[in-house]
Amino acid sequence: MIERTDHVRTILRLLRAFPVVAILGPRQIGKTTLAQQVARAHGARTHRLDLEHPADLNRLLDDPMLVLGELRGLVVVDEVQRRPDLFPVLRVLADRRPRPARFLVLGSASPDLIRQSSESLAGRIHYHSLGGLSLDEIGTGSLDRRWLRGGFPEAWLARSHAAAFLWLENFVRTFLERDLPALGVRVPGPTLRRFWTMLAHWHGQIWNSSEFARSFGVSDGAVRRYLDLLTGALVVRQLQPWHANIAKRQVRAPKIYLRDSGVLHALLGLTDMRSLNAHPKSGASWEGFVLETVIDRLGLQDDQVHFWAAHSGAELDLFITRGRRRIGVEIKRTTTPKVTRSMRSALDDLDLSEAILVHAGGESYRLAARVRAVAASRLDADLRI
Repeated sequence: MIERTDHVRTILRLLRAFPVVAILGPRQIGKTTLAQQVARAHGARTHRLDLEHPADLNRLLDDPMLVLGELRGLVVVDEVQRRPDLFPVLRVLADRRPRPARFLVLGSASPDLIRQSSESLAGRIHYHSLGGLSLDEIGTGSLDRRWLRGGFPEAWLARSHAAAFLWLENFVRTFLERDLPALGVRVPGPTLRRFWTMLAHWHGQIWNSSEFARSFGVSDGAVRRYLDLLTGALVVRQLQPWHANIAKRQVRAPKIYLRDSGVLHALLGLTDMRSLNAHPKSGASWEGFVLETVIDRLGLQDDQVHFWAAHSGAELDLFITRGRRRIGVEIKRTTTPKVTRSMRSALDDLDLSEAILVHAGGESYRLAARVRAVAASRLDADLRI
């Protein structure tokens, strides 16, 4: 078991501040294991209900208020997206004074897909996103392996690349055949498999519904719905554009990334470093991998991260807002990073506090005034904003 110390510390702090904390992440990313680590650190008596287990599901069928209301300490509810009707019950229980229990709910879908949670628990719940294993959890010496295999614990811990990609292929199939239908998705699995594979080839590009619909042979609305389904299931990121009040014409469509690099490579058939480095999507894959690493390392929420691009060619891979600070991040797979014209333009146009260039070299250093070069292998130690 890999200890996820930073996540445990954050969730314990959130449990002190909120009666309900939700850990959200795709299936098999390690939510249940993390909840066990939180329970041990929390120290209070813990009750666990797994809504995929028939016995636990049956306990909550008739009178969930009675069952949950009797519990004390820490109550963990796994796979909560299967019973969104529990959220009104949690609202009533969260409002008790004094509070005899805190609730840790685990879900494999975004709050938008579990609409009742945001409607019922406004002000009472905090969402904590759980991504793949981070560099500080596995060691920075494993950067290339983490990039190739992705961050799912089972893929990372596999004894070989072949075993890792066998697991990833099984994950994709199970996700399409079982997990999405359980969320109420009625699109056939083979259709979404083909769409997901097309998205893998689109990874790192600006979304174009019309072009994608023509390639896929369906309507603009259909491809938009497919994209939103995979985004809501937390396997795709739609990175929204930032619009600045400047004279330049700016891009207004989102950029599309597959959140896990291992899943991306499985869909592209890239199962070793040689094939990955030789593939045309290698640069885009590395960009997405670093982007997810930065977002996870800094604990950023979706409304704090954007990209920026002007039709003149100036762009930033990642535009971060934190309080009054604005940080621009460029990601380059190079060992000799340089300040680009695009970065200088962004510094002026967007009034950046700082620009960070993440590169593939081994050292971090200052490139220019308000510009730092940070090595990807040192993101854990050197990335501070």
